[in-house]
Amino acid sequence: MTTFTIKINERTKAGKAFRAMTETFFKDAKGIEIIENKEEKEDEIYNPEFVKMILERGESINDSEKRKNWKEINPKDLWGSLK
Repeated sequence: MTTFTIKINERTKAGKAFRAMTETFFKDAKGIEIIENKEEKEDEIYNPEFVKMILERGESINDSEKRKNWKEINPKDLWGSLK
């Protein structure tokens, strides 16, 4: 038995066409098995701890108690704001 691994970018026109063609062509073929193994789903690209941290920081933007240690930076004078 031989195994082929093919990565298909389903966002591209060629990727969509290739996937549709292989599913249609090999659907009922004996001796050929298509195994779908998605390594990275879009929801799983980011580390869950990182996502949690970012969401917590986003919630604290409106909380003045949590913002008291934040440093405000003037985008027109970036280097001067960092002193």
